[in-house]
Amino acid sequence: MNIEQILAENVINALQTLYDNSITANTFTILIQTTKKEFKGDFTLVVFPFLKISKKTPPATAQEIGTYLQEKLTEIVADFNVVNGFLNLTINQKYWLNFLYTVEQDNKFGFVEANHLSPTILVEYSSPNTNKPLHLGHIRNNLIGYSIAEILKANGNKVIKVNLVNDRGIHICKSMLAWLKYGKGETPESSNLKGDHLVGKYYVLFDKQYKAEINELISIGKTKAEAEKQAPILLEAQEMLRKWEAGDIATITLWKKMNKWVYKGFEESYKTLGVNFDKFYYESETYLLGKKIVEDGLTKKVFFKKADGSAWIDLTSDGLDEKVILRADGTSVYITQDLGTAALRFEQYNFDKMLYVVGNEQDYHFKVLQLILKKLNYKWANGLEHISYGMVELPEGKMKSREGTVVDADDLINEMILTAEETTKQLGKTADFSTEESIELFKTIALGALKYFMLKVDPKKKMLFNPQESIDFNGNTGPLIQYTYARIQSILRKAKELNTHWNSEITTSLISEKEIQLIKLIYSFQSTIKEAGTMQSPAIIANYTYELAKEYNQFYHELPILKEENVELKNFRLALSSKVGDIIKSAMKLLGISVPQRM
Repeated sequence: MNIEQILAENVINALQTLYDNSITANTFTILIQTTKKEFKGDFTLVVFPFLKISKKTPPATAQEIGTYLQEKLTEIVADFNVVNGFLNLTINQKYWLNFLYTVEQDNKFGFVEANHLSPTILVEYSSPNTNKPLHLGHIRNNLIGYSIAEILKANGNKVIKVNLVNDRGIHICKSMLAWLKYGKGETPESSNLKGDHLVGKYYVLFDKQYKAEINELISIGKTKAEAEKQAPILLEAQEMLRKWEAGDIATITLWKKMNKWVYKGFEESYKTLGVNFDKFYYESETYLLGKKIVEDGLTKKVFFKKADGSAWIDLTSDGLDEKVILRADGTSVYITQDLGTAALRFEQYNFDKMLYVVGNEQDYHFKVLQLILKKLNYKWANGLEHISYGMVELPEGKMKSREGTVVDADDLINEMILTAEETTKQLGKTADFSTEESIELFKTIALGALKYFMLKVDPKKKMLFNPQESIDFNGNTGPLIQYTYARIQSILRKAKELNTHWNSEITTSLISEKEIQLIKLIYSFQSTIKEAGTMQSPAIIANYTYELAKEYNQFYHELPILKEENVELKNFRLALSSKVGDIIKSAMKLLGISVPQRM
């Protein structure tokens, strides 16, 4: 039982004793939260709900409950103060010391194990198109999705990470057609390009040719709208899509070959980025399931057909608009396969929740998807949730895939590694490292900087990514936290060399407020994980970890550790340092970030 639960239980006892013995634990919601920094205390109880039974003013009610708790919980509540209707409780120093001793060897502190009753949650992220390599936007998507999955797992859920690969459709045909027309048999091997980069090159080339043809049609009198629809290369791509859906052997063969190139490229990028998946789905395999659902919806009159044969749903009565479900030529749209994929996943996993980590430009799409599934009477549709995140921009502005102005994920990571190398060498931090150790360290710092910078911002917010700013050994950055962990490991190695065996048992009264503050932060790790899971926000973990690292660095500069003459106090500070290191490592792992032993 944690301290909040102990306090809540005793608040109920106080209310029964002081005001009404018929009160039960269900009578009130006991609100206990961490005391704000500007007030004295550790935990704050909101007393306003109790006024109807106390028949007294908020301060008087808080004073009486505070007195009761201090008398009954002498080993826990050291002091209290009242601010209007808020009771601020100060916890006994001995309680914090006992807590540290209890969790000193608990490597799973803060984490909840899943069991047979745990909810099953599917988390979909990445969802790349096989017509281009991963870019900066994909990086944020992958990092948010992976971290949310790990945080939900840490909260005791059964989590399944899934990736829906958009491997079919008009956009895929554009790359295929451009390669067929202009590629001259080029392959990843002949071009020395990663497969996803090679295919992306032809997607950009298609757009260049498409725009040229539009301009040519406009020059002979076509309107812009007419030219966009009648450009020969677009008509060829549309015909290729029809051939693909009809199972044309040549088209399918080309499609498989180029997708194979892309998958190999994606695999390398995922490995470098440190993200993984439990299950891959492919749109080419699920869109037919969506078509069957559309047929069922037409039979049930949920959908309707227009004169051209296209299938639609009318959502105007729900405050939305009409939405096409199937094109007039019978080819599917994104929502077609999303219907099929959702149904297949529930059939396979019987999930409690299905989270889609997709950018906020798709807010409307997922609102429509859930609404359609509800109208089709799929009860599990209530468990669908869109984790909408803001777009990533660079100081130069937005990116555009078709125009080839995106920041390629692989290129960005390589640039980050070079920047990490330059910064680290300038600070002289690798003088005694071997070449292999240095290479590994630069990669660890670069990825730590990239991931932390991406994840410390709340997912819902749009963010500006500045690579140079992210690799900084000062401030709220990944390298600062990694350096703090490495500093702790260095201290512990030196202690072992001195044959020091540390533990947190201590009888001295010389413990400082700085040390108690660190213990309080360690204690709050479990509630931080819980809050991050509830809010589905890795930023909560990221910023907690920074606060812990910052607090530890202040402790390190203010108080001696290895040079402390009091042996008992030295051993305590070593034990405290060790536990802070454990928490930093655990927290960073939830963000997908590695921490180095030396730095």
